[in-house]
Amino acid sequence: MSTVERDENREERIDMEAVVDAYNEDERAMGWYYYLDDRLHFPFQAKWISRKRPQGRDVEVIEMSPEDDCSHDMFVEVRYQEGTVDDIFCARLSDINPINIDEETAEAIADWHYWVARGYEF
Repeated sequence: MSTVERDENREERIDMEAVVDAYNEDERAMGWYYYLDDRLHFPFQAKWISRKRPQGRDVEVIEMSPEDDCSHDMFVEVRYQEGTVDDIFCARLSDINPINIDEETAEAIADWHYWVARGYEF
């Protein structure tokens, strides 16, 4: 059981914009992929929180990961820079906490975080 309260406005937006006309797992995954790809304005700064690094890493989110990588979860490509290290990694969108982003990007990421927190699946 989810500890996140049901948000009717968010539920309706997800139903009508992200997973509309999606009848199976693959269609829901692609619905989410295109919903996010259309609404996330790249690049943006974020904290990448993971089990290995609960304090997070400062990263730049540069784009959605390829469609094929997002058939079971939503991923983004992040640039991580520290000292002479400059690399690009694939990160779960649910592990990304954006910093100073526009309203549309914030809403789309919050929609995905809500979906995951509620325990929904494709």
